[in-house]
Amino acid sequence: MKKIECVIMDWAGTAVDYGCFAPVAAFIDAFASIGVDITADEARAPMGMTKIDHIRTLFAFERISGVFRNVYGREYGEEDVLKCYAEFERRLFATLSDYTDPIEGVIETLDVIRKSGVKIGSTTGYTSEMMKVVVPAAESKGYHVDNCVTSDGLPGGRPLPFMIYKNMCDLAVASRFSVLKYGDTISDIKEGVNAGVWTVGVILGSSELGLTEKEIAEMPSDELKRRMSAVRNRMYAAGAHYVVESVRELPALIESIDARMSSDNFMM
Repeated sequence: MKKIECVIMDWAGTAVDYGCFAPVAAFIDAFASIGVDITADEARAPMGMTKIDHIRTLFAFERISGVFRNVYGREYGEEDVLKCYAEFERRLFATLSDYTDPIEGVIETLDVIRKSGVKIGSTTGYTSEMMKVVVPAAESKGYHVDNCVTSDGLPGGRPLPFMIYKNMCDLAVASRFSVLKYGDTISDIKEGVNAGVWTVGVILGSSELGLTEKEIAEMPSDELKRRMSAVRNRMYAAGAHYVVESVRELPALIESIDARMSSDNFMM
């Protein structure tokens, strides 16, 4: 009988760093260092991609490339991308360990999932060097995964599916139907869709929502519902099979997917 054997978690905005704030400030400051101002919404738009590709994508935005052109009198090139990326890395590494607190409910929920024999893999837009900071810091706070894969050494990062396939190899999971990808960005959703696995988006704590816990607590309920609905719609439009508000919904969802796969007329 088909069943979920592996949940593949994203990291920032999904498992740690509520709201995914660590990279946002670093992206904004890195572009500011070359005289180009970008907004938080622009910085978040490609979130989940490998960080060098994230910066390439930002440079390609029409408004941002236009600002660069006005400042420098020429089009941007790969040297500009690499210069900006070096500044991004410097700023990110200076604060990265401060953004490794597990999101509320994640540790307890994964403990429940593990008791049913499910393995916990992970993918990330961070590099292996960045994860050398994130993983031990998160582990010291109680968050553990069975496997962590970065795009280093692979043909590409998100939205390509190779990090998911590497998790499947490392964790000996043979069927795509037995894998659930769980993440907070459109890149996460596309990664899961491209891998052909069950794909679940999360709203609260996500980069897509981009709010702190305090901002959520203080926001008028109608405004919060509107913003959450917009995130949900974007994730479904990107191909998510399901979208949940929080990680606490995951065990019941896995049971539902297992039941769905056991039916005679199962279709993904």
